[in-house]
Amino acid sequence: MDTAPTVTPAVLARVEGQCGELVLRTAGGHFEVIANGMFLMDTRNGESERLLVDAAADRMPDGGHVLIGGLGVGFSLAAAVTHQRVQKITVVEREPAVIEWGHGPLAHLHGNALDDARVSCVEADVAEYLRIAEVRFDAVCMDVDNGPEWAVSEGNRCLYDDTGLAMVGRRLTPGGMLAVWSASAAPAFATRLRTRFDDVEVLIVPVPRGEPDTVFLARKQYGCTV
Repeated sequence: MDTAPTVTPAVLARVEGQCGELVLRTAGGHFEVIANGMFLMDTRNGESERLLVDAAADRMPDGGHVLIGGLGVGFSLAAAVTHQRVQKITVVEREPAVIEWGHGPLAHLHGNALDDARVSCVEADVAEYLRIAEVRFDAVCMDVDNGPEWAVSEGNRCLYDDTGLAMVGRRLTPGGMLAVWSASAAPAFATRLRTRFDDVEVLIVPVPRGEPDTVFLARKQYGCTV
């Protein structure tokens, strides 16, 4: 029986990051990011990461200031800079290496969008940034770790509990959209969203292998000022 040849990944960079060891490598013409030996993201598809921003931007109020929590390989940023309703973009990424890779070997994946005049990239922990930010956003798009129920870094879990959702809500304009990317279905998280937000939607995105990606959408209640 014929079998596909085994592709040995080639390591491009290995650094000590905020969450431990981060590795950028290539395999079969694609890039992969590994955190503490655990697969975190790659460049093989990106459909759900783009949908995260497109779906939120389609539904957000006029104004068009979008926060992207987590730069990743840049697929969500690429969607933001090409969406007609997005006027301003703030990217919050805590890993300096990920930002460096976004300016370097991964820049072509988002068309050098980090250099776009509408884009501000902040090196910070997303939870801490949202806690102290004074600006409000028309959409907050969270692609942090593997989502609400499968975190590589324990510190990211706080973004998805009741306190974290309340914090995100305070940073949204009335009618603003929260979009959350997840590597799993996370039904308990969907239930939690429905207790705090309106118009909750769950979008399922099939992937070539494994469990489908999930994008959660939720609208901040109109008339809610906190």
